[in-house]
Amino acid sequence: MSNVQEYIAALKASRKFGPQVVSHKTVSAKALSSRQFPDTLHPKLCDFLNTRGITELYSHQQQALSYVFAGEDVIAATPTASGKSMIYNLPVIDMLLRNQSGTALYLFPLKALAQDQLRVFSEFNEVLPEQKKRYAAIYDGDTSSYQRRRIREEGVPILMTNPEMLHLSLLAYHGNWVHFFNNLKYIVIDEVHTYRGVLGGHMAWILRRLQRIARYYGATPQFIMLSATIGNPAELAEKLTGRPSELISSSGAPTAEKHMVLLNPWDSAAYTASQLLEAAVKRELRTIVYTQSRKMTELINIWTSPKLGKLSDKLSSYRAGFLPEERRDIEQKLASGELYGVISTSALELGIDIGDLDICILVGYPGSIMATWQRGGRVGRAFRDSAIVLVAQEDALDQYYMRNPDDFFRRGVESAVLNPDNKAIMEQHLHCAAAELPLERDESLLTAQEVADSVDSLANQAVLLQSADGNIWFSTRKYPQRLVSLRGGGTQLSIINSESGEIIGEVDSGRAMKECHQGAVYIHRARIWVVQSLDFEAREVVVTGMKPSFFTRPMSNKNTEILDTRKTIMSFRGRVSFGKLKVTEQVTGYQKRNNSTQKLIATVPLELPEQIIETEGIWLDIPPAIKETLEKEKYHFMGAIHALEHAMIALFPLLVLCDRNDIGGISCPLHEQTEEATVFIYDGHSGGVGLAEESFDRIDELLQQTQKMISSCSCENGCPSCVHSPKCGSGNRPIDKVACLKLIDLLLSKNSSDQSEFSATDNARVLPDPTPQGSSSLRVQKQQRLGLEALPGRYGVFDLETIRSAEEVGGWHRAENMGISVGVVYDSELDGCVTYLEDEIDELIHHLQQLDLVVGFNNKRFDNRVLSGYSSYDFQQMPNLDLLEEISNHLGYRLSLDRLAEHTLGEKKSADGLQALQWYKEGRIDLIQKYCRKDVEITRDLFLYGLENGFFLFQNKAGKTVRLPMNLEPSIEKALAHASR
Repeated sequence: MSNVQEYIAALKASRKFGPQVVSHKTVSAKALSSRQFPDTLHPKLCDFLNTRGITELYSHQQQALSYVFAGEDVIAATPTASGKSMIYNLPVIDMLLRNQSGTALYLFPLKALAQDQLRVFSEFNEVLPEQKKRYAAIYDGDTSSYQRRRIREEGVPILMTNPEMLHLSLLAYHGNWVHFFNNLKYIVIDEVHTYRGVLGGHMAWILRRLQRIARYYGATPQFIMLSATIGNPAELAEKLTGRPSELISSSGAPTAEKHMVLLNPWDSAAYTASQLLEAAVKRELRTIVYTQSRKMTELINIWTSPKLGKLSDKLSSYRAGFLPEERRDIEQKLASGELYGVISTSALELGIDIGDLDICILVGYPGSIMATWQRGGRVGRAFRDSAIVLVAQEDALDQYYMRNPDDFFRRGVESAVLNPDNKAIMEQHLHCAAAELPLERDESLLTAQEVADSVDSLANQAVLLQSADGNIWFSTRKYPQRLVSLRGGGTQLSIINSESGEIIGEVDSGRAMKECHQGAVYIHRARIWVVQSLDFEAREVVVTGMKPSFFTRPMSNKNTEILDTRKTIMSFRGRVSFGKLKVTEQVTGYQKRNNSTQKLIATVPLELPEQIIETEGIWLDIPPAIKETLEKEKYHFMGAIHALEHAMIALFPLLVLCDRNDIGGISCPLHEQTEEATVFIYDGHSGGVGLAEESFDRIDELLQQTQKMISSCSCENGCPSCVHSPKCGSGNRPIDKVACLKLIDLLLSKNSSDQSEFSATDNARVLPDPTPQGSSSLRVQKQQRLGLEALPGRYGVFDLETIRSAEEVGGWHRAENMGISVGVVYDSELDGCVTYLEDEIDELIHHLQQLDLVVGFNNKRFDNRVLSGYSSYDFQQMPNLDLLEEISNHLGYRLSLDRLAEHTLGEKKSADGLQALQWYKEGRIDLIQKYCRKDVEITRDLFLYGLENGFFLFQNKAGKTVRLPMNLEPSIEKALAHASR
């Protein structure tokens, strides 16, 4: 009997732990399946492998190499420790042996993986020609400026980096990497399964930008992608790269026998894991414990170490927050066998080489079958027996598997979901792409309708500037990449220690509302902090280290609006729809609860701004007959649908690869649009990441599994193992488990007739898409022309020249003292200009008061203030339209009238304000009249051009003539409405 088998036998025989073991299964060993080296592999490389005792390849390695050498993209989705690094290292070494100028880009989601793979790559150094100082280098945030310059100057052919560095440094500064991109042959993407959800959406666009830059330099690189075993590797790879890949999913690597134990503890999961870890280390079994929080990692270490006696130095924790050199030291000690045990967060889930381990203890279900086997794959290498022990927590999904262990072992790995068409993410990266190379109408990146519409949207926002001929789009910023957070959502806020002023971390604005509001108890780096202030404008959260006797829980209100219903089906007796939603949420306060008893101490109100996101979701309409039945039988209907919402969200990870925190929900006893009782479940990220759509296609399964989970829980009134949610904005009130069971039993029961129980197939009021089909200017060269019909009956264009300069009156803030030498008004009723001199200002004012609309260029901030020196009348109450204000609001900065006129109208001003002041001193009023009249005519023509064409033209800093979208109709309406009050 091996040590692992003895450990499992002792666990099951224990009087304490034996009864806690819910299930024990043995995964049988698997034999080796090998193949010969491909004929195309360089002979020197074959000889080198032979000297290392490698005479054949695993069958999946050989299959992948055959695709690579045939020029195909590949995605290899095989278990941990199946030799996937050979799939990309061998073709790259082969390339270097045959083509000294070839380059390859290795992308890893974590810095530690790059460090690990650099060590693996260095083992091939002796087979490479001695023509370069180094063939591979890490280029990430830890690389010094000096080393970055050396890497570029040496022309290192293999760069190992991460998505952030590719996004911020390589693509943004591609001109510094001409040789690298010109010769790029392979793009290696490791741990592809991690690129899902928000990060996956960003990664899909980074890879599209990467291919675009490569094409610009004449390269057409191949993708070599590696993934853990997931349900849809080929689909995921295609969504990431935008092109199909050959799939390798059957592993030829041998595996030893592996034990899988499900344990439902009597004590807390963390304390139980500590005891199991102690027993393993004392047997000198090399053990890894995975936890779901940094705090739990440290607690298990603190509890376990003192019990190990002289073996206490054989145990270590490992998590984010450790210095890089500390993590490298722990990894080295694990790989060498110096450490017997490590307690880690998911930081050690990915393929960092930590040697041959025996036992994996999971503190809580990792959230997916994929992650469970990925973490469990860290043990049992070198064909040694191993064991995985899953210690359940109170969470609904954990307890579901404890009550249904056979379902755990039957269930296949989940599909990874991402949405490359997420509008918010797409627009950020289109902005970045335009900054790297101007976007052109005919390029392949812009062929999809969704992309074309997003380019139009960005141009209308003046984020992108369209060329005069409409065929090219330029970025308004030089490096917008710095504004994009790949792994977070929204603006990042700094968390600041109030005592030291040190920045101890970051949090995105969405999480800050719920977790970092004033008074919140926040745990960071295993320390407890209390938030003193939350400042969105300053982008900071100020915290103080404390040890309060309470924890906090946010309270919030939500409402949901259906923007677009895309598809509707019947699921049992319920009607289920998928579409676009607008979710408005506001944190209204928080609860203080006792740490020990969890009893409510106090409720504190808060005044925080609303959060509004547009996302994708599903909604379940409850038939009126079911609602009537529950109410007639005196069940709490709101408690029933609220509990159903929580339970469905808890089981979402059964269907798709996600965390329950990626999902939001709301229950409505009567929704104003559906006109029914409705349960909404939606993607918690702006634009949606594909989770809701994936669940829509499996809604029957979700409802059935929800019924099974709730009915099998032994509690009476509801608990965290079934219908309570740890993030409920109303503190799990009202919740009624019994009513929920009755509701779902009725939902899944057979309808007494074949007729729909709803009054119509779909009562949801669907709002029209604000962008009509085919309106994109990328596809249809058509401007949204407002036309002269937007003008009121009598409008005027106005300008004036002053007697004194700002300097002479003591500054621009004293414009009322500048005096007027000449004023000119174009009157549409007269279709001509009227000139007023210094002694006719009263008549000028009277003329302006007769107009339905007064148009000017800086008239609100300057001309009206100059006029105020002549009258007590409030000139801001006139129906003013200020073109300079419109431009500044839209563009973010001001443009001169001369600059606009030159490129929009092909005209230039005849003089400037300083020249007009000099003319006044010389008594040349005639020249001032001529100059002021010309300015009025230019302003009028510019105004009319904007109305007719929907844009102005100007020259940007790069010297390109570009369009400035300008929809003046809303501003005209606003001016008229303001004046009528």
